[in-house]
Amino acid sequence: MSRPTLTRRAILGSAAALPLAAMTTPARAAAPMLGASTTRYNRVTLGDFEVTTLLAATTARPDPQTIFGLNVSAEEFAAVSAANNIPTDQAQFFFTPTVINTGAELVLFDTGLNPDAITSALAAAGYTPDQVDVVVLTHMHGDHIGGLMGESGATFPNARYVTASAEYDHWAAAGNEGFDSKMRPLAEKTEMIGDGASVASGITAMSAAGHTPGHTAYMIESGGKSLVIAADFANHYVWSLGYPDWEVTFDMDKAQAAATRRKVLGMLAADKVPFIGYHMPFPAVGYVETRGDGFQYVPASYQLML
Repeated sequence: MSRPTLTRRAILGSAAALPLAAMTTPARAAAPMLGASTTRYNRVTLGDFEVTTLLAATTARPDPQTIFGLNVSAEEFAAVSAANNIPTDQAQFFFTPTVINTGAELVLFDTGLNPDAITSALAAAGYTPDQVDVVVLTHMHGDHIGGLMGESGATFPNARYVTASAEYDHWAAAGNEGFDSKMRPLAEKTEMIGDGASVASGITAMSAAGHTPGHTAYMIESGGKSLVIAADFANHYVWSLGYPDWEVTFDMDKAQAAATRRKVLGMLAADKVPFIGYHMPFPAVGYVETRGDGFQYVPASYQLML
């Protein structure tokens, strides 16, 4: 028995035979435009720890070469940007505090721009401010200490605070309004530490000065696995990682900051340790590979889900 064949004429003929009602659908209103968006938190595991990055804010900034690549020509900046499929007229900034649940303590690294932003991000991730046991401040720029205090007082009423003594001392003498209103009132609850100090079990300070005098990264270790809370040693996944010698406006000591970038990036690449960068594209977790004279950012996929 031969198998029937379908031809274009047969298909069109079948369609023509259908009643008109079967071929029409009711008109629907167009769905509204909702705008670009992303999730507010991302949670992975590291040994026995849970690591949650929080998107406290994200915003576009114009004229990125007023921030990155101060010591290179506009032509070089444009060529590098084009090669990496990013524009030169604006950049997207991300502000990403991190929560580590050690099983014994809930440790928050940095606090975003203001109390509302950090508390809403914490809520999205299933936490409340009163659950935070330790607040670690990598440095004292406003987008890291802004969530410490609000009109009703301290945002994290049950927390102790930790920061580098060199960082605290610098800003305490600087006459900075943000420091004086957000950090200084918490001085008696703050532990001042140095390089190599233990913040909590499995969390160790790593001096990464240059961005600020006491800027500090933190090595997180649990169950034979490691991760670095890298904060602002590198502030852009292309312009800082690919070109660590490019100067950045916000680096207070630009030569030291560049040396720190190369040192930390070299360690991350050699040891294949993932890191969380405060301003990396959310969820801000990635790896580093060498590329030419610089490095390359490789976003994490499912490595820390297993």
